[in-house]
Amino acid sequence: MTTMESLIGLVNRIQRACTMLGDYGGGDNAFSSLWEALPSVAVVGGQSSGKSSVLESIVGRDFLPRGSGIVTRRPLVLQLHKTEEGSQEYAEFLHLPKRRFTDFAAVRKEIQDETDRVTGRTKQISPVPIHLSIYSPNVVNLTLIDLPGLTKVAVEGQPESIVQDIEVMVRTYVEKPNCIILAISPANQDIATSDAIKLAREVDPSGERTFGVLTKLDLMDKGTNALDVLEGRSYRLQHPWVGIVNRSQADINKNVDMIIARRKEREYFATSSDYGHLASKMGSEYLAKLLSKHLESVIRARIPSITSLINKSIDELESEMDHLGRPIAVDAGAQLYTILELCRAFDRIFKEHLEGRRPGGDRIYGVFDHQLPAALRKLPFDRHLSMQNVRKIVSEADGYQPHLIAPEQGYRRLIEGSLNYFRGPAEASVDAVHFVLKELVRKSIGETQELKRFPTLQAEIAAASNEALERFRDESKKTVIRLVDMESSYLTVDFFRRLPQEIEKAGGPGAAAATAPAGDRYAEGHFRRIGSNVSSYVGMVSDTLRNTIPKAVVYCQVKEAKQSLLNHFYMLLGKKEAKQLSQLLDEDPALMERRQQCSKRLELYKAARDEIDSVSWAR
Repeated sequence: MTTMESLIGLVNRIQRACTMLGDYGGGDNAFSSLWEALPSVAVVGGQSSGKSSVLESIVGRDFLPRGSGIVTRRPLVLQLHKTEEGSQEYAEFLHLPKRRFTDFAAVRKEIQDETDRVTGRTKQISPVPIHLSIYSPNVVNLTLIDLPGLTKVAVEGQPESIVQDIEVMVRTYVEKPNCIILAISPANQDIATSDAIKLAREVDPSGERTFGVLTKLDLMDKGTNALDVLEGRSYRLQHPWVGIVNRSQADINKNVDMIIARRKEREYFATSSDYGHLASKMGSEYLAKLLSKHLESVIRARIPSITSLINKSIDELESEMDHLGRPIAVDAGAQLYTILELCRAFDRIFKEHLEGRRPGGDRIYGVFDHQLPAALRKLPFDRHLSMQNVRKIVSEADGYQPHLIAPEQGYRRLIEGSLNYFRGPAEASVDAVHFVLKELVRKSIGETQELKRFPTLQAEIAAASNEALERFRDESKKTVIRLVDMESSYLTVDFFRRLPQEIEKAGGPGAAAATAPAGDRYAEGHFRRIGSNVSSYVGMVSDTLRNTIPKAVVYCQVKEAKQSLLNHFYMLLGKKEAKQLSQLLDEDPALMERRQQCSKRLELYKAARDEIDSVSWAR
């Protein structure tokens, strides 16, 4: 194989692989950019200009649908792959990757059927391309794109916008700087009216990318010729014009072999009095070689940018493969190790949230510093220790016999009733921290990139974590309620022993009330003093609980979550069978598909890079 065939064959293989992987333009990433960076040939012409015949002449096979009006209604991306001499010719469609066509009449039918599948049996068009590869020893390595023929008027059954729709579709291909334009014009029409030349001049004003092809030379009026065009006097291009003689309708009807048609074409130019001096530079075979040679020079110029783009694609793919993670092992031991590693990764992130290396743990402190104090301040002690309620409770506590010195039972009932109010804020603190911990579990699972592959394991870890947090919450509630109950079960005696001394030191109405006759002890000042004393004691307990409740909550919930969040889950994992472990590592099918696609692309691009490096650039 020559260097030129190696270069063009390499580009063809990359394009072929890109189409198989879906990277054939239309995206904004490096993958679709690679397709667009590779040179290809777009065949442009008006309807019935002979585009299909030119393509069939280059391929050497009769395989395209024919008919009047608009026949090509979807772009056909045709990739020609040169094979060894004597090998069998065959074709493959991208949408039928496992089927080889050796009957080219069946290829024609499949193109028509696939067109109808998208556009229906109408004269509508679609920009969705059909990808066809032909492998033959009789072709040169090329990628050709057959586009719908340009038209000036919509016919019956077509929308009025079809003229503009076709032009927009054609422009999306020919405006790309790496697209070579094969502008097909019939010789029996004035070149000044050529749709293909008009469009090519607009998108390629310098003519560097345009090859002019003149068809139907044999159908010109007698006594006329197309030498002014072919020799560049009527319209000059950077590249030479090429004349083509297609098969006649009679030859098509008789199914004349394309090899015979090529021989007839050579004979026509060789024996023509008008074109004989140009015979060596005319015909479909010369056109194919001319395009192939030009492609080689374009590829040579593009190699640095193609290599750079391939390297960029490889870097992006390797980064994504790292992100997606490595494939899962099949044996139970390796699967258990993988699960434990994933659990540890989650647990590490969860701890980072608690310890402040990631946001969220500070919300627990917010519960203790804001929510708990605010709840304690809002407790209804003013109602419970109102004059009316103090009188009622103290009187009821005395029963049938009034207290003699101090209403101790009344004090105890007032204090116990007040302390019961602390249960609410204590339990609310537990619930608030529980909510924060659950939210941190959810965030940590979402931030554990490795877990995103395994939705089943995610759900199991979430369930196990929340179950553990529920246990920690239950224990924490028991503990904080115990703290409140302990305050109720044994009152601080010294507090009350100090009260008479403080009253005596203070003197005034309070001291008088303390030493007043028994009948006066049921006066309003007496009950006010009792309420005030109880309020002071409750305030002291409130300060104590404000410090001890956070300690209990952190010890029972936060510390346990840090140390043993998944301990029970680890124990259950050790008892699971291989099948159950495999189910936990049941990946998201979309991620599996994405990894497989990335792996294929990575393999393609690395092979392409190796091939480029191995090709000899000696001219």
